[in-house]
Amino acid sequence: MFRSTRRLSTPQSRLTLLAMSALLLTGGATFPADSATAADECKPKEFFVAPDGSDRNKGTKDSAWRTVEHARDHIRDAGLNKKSAMRCDIVVNLRAGDYPVAKTIDFDDRDSGSGGHEVVYRSYDGPGKARLQGAKPVTGWQEYKDGIYQAKVDKPVYTLFEDGQRATVARYPNRKTETEWAPYLISTIPEPEKEAVRRWFWTDPGVLKTEWDLDHDDASVEIWSGGSWNWFTDKVPIKDVDEAKNQVSLKYPTRYAMMNSRSGSRYYFENSIDFLDEIGEWYMDDEENTVYYKPHGDIKDVKVLAPTVKTILNVAGASADRRVENLTFDGLALQYTDSMEWYRSGWVEDGDSGNVHKYPEYDRQIEMPRNRFGAVTVTNSRDITLKGTHISDTGYHAVYALFANEGLTVRDSLLEHIGGDGIKVEGGYPGEGDISYGHRFINNYFYHYGELVPGDAAGVELMNTGHNEVSYSQFKHSARYGVSLEVRPEVKIEDNYARGNTFKYLRMDEMGLDSSEVGAFYTYGISNFEPHKIDNHAEQILIGDVINDPSVPDRDSTRGVHMDNGGCSFSFKNIEVGEVLDDKYQGPQDPSPEEPCNTIENANWKDGFDTSKMEYDKIGVLDSFPYPVPGGETR
Repeated sequence: MFRSTRRLSTPQSRLTLLAMSALLLTGGATFPADSATAADECKPKEFFVAPDGSDRNKGTKDSAWRTVEHARDHIRDAGLNKKSAMRCDIVVNLRAGDYPVAKTIDFDDRDSGSGGHEVVYRSYDGPGKARLQGAKPVTGWQEYKDGIYQAKVDKPVYTLFEDGQRATVARYPNRKTETEWAPYLISTIPEPEKEAVRRWFWTDPGVLKTEWDLDHDDASVEIWSGGSWNWFTDKVPIKDVDEAKNQVSLKYPTRYAMMNSRSGSRYYFENSIDFLDEIGEWYMDDEENTVYYKPHGDIKDVKVLAPTVKTILNVAGASADRRVENLTFDGLALQYTDSMEWYRSGWVEDGDSGNVHKYPEYDRQIEMPRNRFGAVTVTNSRDITLKGTHISDTGYHAVYALFANEGLTVRDSLLEHIGGDGIKVEGGYPGEGDISYGHRFINNYFYHYGELVPGDAAGVELMNTGHNEVSYSQFKHSARYGVSLEVRPEVKIEDNYARGNTFKYLRMDEMGLDSSEVGAFYTYGISNFEPHKIDNHAEQILIGDVINDPSVPDRDSTRGVHMDNGGCSFSFKNIEVGEVLDDKYQGPQDPSPEEPCNTIENANWKDGFDTSKMEYDKIGVLDSFPYPVPGGETR
C-alpha cells in the first residue's frame, strides 16, 4: 500500500513520530508495514530489473532492465521524481537473483522522493531474494605448491571468500578456530624507556624466523595496542624487521603505545606467504596483484570470490543543504565488500585532523577519512529507510551514517559476518551543530560482527547523536560491545548531542569475547558535568554472558553494563545481566536524591530484583522478523 500523504519534515515532528512508534511497540505491536486508509492510497509508478534483463528493454515486468543504475538514471533523466511530477511512490522491483556490483552504486539528491512520496528499490520476490554482490570469481588458478594455488586479480584485496564463507588471511600463529581471534603473541621491550613507542615493538627471542621475508612480503601486524588496554585494534603494515634484535618496525603509528606498566600488547603477524600453511588461508601479493590460496579440496570444486568494492550503496546528498531524502531499500540482500590495507581508530593526538574544532579531543574518537565507509554509506540525508535487508560478509561496517543525517531507519534486517560495526552513526563535532538525530533501529539481528576489526566493535555504535531508538533487537558474538553510545568526557552538556536516546527490548549474548574493560551495553562521555539531566533511557534488556578469551590481560573486567567516564544521564529499568567476570554494572549506582546521576529500577545487580517485571517474550527480534534466526536458534 502506498501513501499520498506528505511526511513530517521538522525535527520536532520527527521526534513526535518516534515517541508514537515507541508507544505502539511497547504495546506489543508487530511493527507492520506502512499502512493508510483507502483514501490515502495511490498507484505507484513501477519498473522492473532482472539479472537476465537488458538496459535496452522497457523496464516492464516482461521486459526488465538489467541494472539498478539504469533504473536510477531513467528516473533522474525523465524527471519522474521531481516535485511537480511525483504523485505517488516510484517503485523499482528487483527480481530474484545475483546482481554483480563492479562499481559502487551512488544515489544523491537527484534521486530523492518528493512531495511526500518515496523512491523505493525492493526485492520483488521476497526479502533477500535480490542480491547485490560486491565481488567476482577469481579464475585462472595455477598450482603453486603444497596444495596452494595462485591467480591474478585486478587489484589488491583485503578479504576473500570461499563458497560464501570468509577465508582467513595467512597468519602466525595460526588461528585457534574460525570464530575466535586468538591465539596471540605478546610484545616486549628491551628497556623501560622504550615503553611509549608506537611504531615498533619487540618479540620474544625465537619468534622472528630468519627464513621469513616480512620486509618485502606485504606482511602486517594485527595488534591490540596499549598493553592491558584491550580497547582498539590496529592493523599496520610492517616496514622492516631485525631478527638479531627481535625488533619489528611499522609503517604507521598505532593508536596506543605497545606497552604499559602492566603488560605488552597482544598481536599476531599476517599476510605473508611464509604463514600460508593451513587450509582456508590466503595471502595477497600487492605488487604482483596475485592471490595465493589453500582451498578446502580441489580448487576446481570451490568458488573463490574477491571483493570489487568497499561500498555497495552510497547514499549521499551533495551537501547538508542538498540532502538525499525519501529513499527506501526494501528486502535487498547486500553481500561481499572489501576491507582496508591498514587500520587505526582515530587520530593519535588532539587536533591531528588538521582542522580547528571546539573540541579537538574528538579527533581521537572518530574514524579517519580513509576509513569512512560501509557496505551502505549514508551522509547528507533525510528519511532514508533500509527494511528487510540482509547484509553479510562485509569488509568493514555494514551501515555507516556519517555526519549530517536525519531520520535513518534500519528495521527488520539481518546483519551477519560483518567486518566492523553492524550500524555506526557518527554525528559532527560537539558544539558545532546538532546534525544527526531521529534514527530508528528496530527489529534487527546482529550476528558475528567485528570479524576484521574487533577493537571497539559494536552491533550499534552511536557517536554524538541523539533522539534515536534501538529496540527489539538481538546481538550475538562480538569481541567487544553490543550497543555503545559515545561522545567525550571533555564535552559540556550544551555541546553534547547524545541526548534523548531510547534502548529497549534488547538481548545480547557472547559479548566481550576478545577485549578487556568491556560492557555489553557501554557509554562514554555522555554527561560530564552537573546537573545531570536524565534523558537517555534503557529498559527491558537481557544480557546473557560477557566472558573474554584467556589471553586477554586484565581479563577480570567484563561487565554487563559499563558506564565509563561521564556515564550519567540514564534511567535503567528492568535489566538482567548473566555471567560476567567483574561487576554486572560498572558506574554510579547510588545517586543522591538532590543530584541524580543515573536512576536504576529493578536491575539484578541490586537487591530486590523482580523477574516478573521482565517481559522476556518481547525481548529480541519480533515474531515478524523476516529471516531465519542465525545458527538455527529459536527466538
